[in-house]
Amino acid sequence: MAQMTLDELNGMDQSAFVAALGEVFEHAPWVAETAYRARPFADMSELYEEMTAAVRSADAGRQTALIKGHPDLAGKAARDGTITADSKLEQSSAGLDRLSEDEFAAFHRLNDAYRTKFNMPFIVCVRRHGKDSILRQFEQRLTNDDATERQAALTEIFRIIALRLDQRVAAADRLKVNGRLSTHVLDTHRGRPASGVALEFVEVASSGHSRLISRTVTNDDGRTDQPLFAEQPIPIAQYELRFSIGEYFARQGTPTTEPPFLGVIPVRFAVAEPEGHYHVPLIVTPWSYSTYRGS
Repeated sequence: MAQMTLDELNGMDQSAFVAALGEVFEHAPWVAETAYRARPFADMSELYEEMTAAVRSADAGRQTALIKGHPDLAGKAARDGTITADSKLEQSSAGLDRLSEDEFAAFHRLNDAYRTKFNMPFIVCVRRHGKDSILRQFEQRLTNDDATERQAALTEIFRIIALRLDQRVAAADRLKVNGRLSTHVLDTHRGRPASGVALEFVEVASSGHSRLISRTVTNDDGRTDQPLFAEQPIPIAQYELRFSIGEYFARQGTPTTEPPFLGVIPVRFAVAEPEGHYHVPLIVTPWSYSTYRGS
């Protein structure tokens, strides 16, 4: 998706402005039409505030239509590919287009229960969550009353549009929607960064099944060339970094046992703040290791 600058948006007439941002709110171009009147926008924060203010000040009927314009998570429309391009990308980011039959049945059951109670689709900013976290959100929010849940739905919609605006519009300032996850391996046996350590980064589901996210190797500074996550939220989930330390020390010619005492070191951790900065280092010798949460 090609980005436009804030200056370009400020210079557009109403029809061009709505064409550019009309789909930010699902099937609700009236939000962009309303926000257009507040041009020019000084920064991204002002653009975001004007668009969300248009929703907050709308009557109950328009707000309800906005909420109901969103598709069910992993619902029939998602499976048939008839949802908007934004929703399709967002649901696929959480793996909702790759559910097992048991997982699909769980989402179907919860969607039905939620619609029966609240008469609207369940809305969550899926780019901030793993599958397990989405299911927990379903269960927790099913206990809400109507007013609380309506506000929760609008809050999630505002998180969704903040991410969509961040993708569409380039400005001097940025909305605080992205997190960062990095790692660093320090070989304290040799007193230097550990380069050439192969590592796997996986998401671990409550079922015990793991999904490989990436494989990489540490550089001369003991870090990865690119962060494990950046320029996006880190989905709320449980993760594991698997460091191939036995192979690393063997290449260094470090005396050890055969097989080595430490082969692959798994560091399992959870992310609870999608917009947070997480640093998960490994401090290692052939016989011991430690870690901590940095930033």
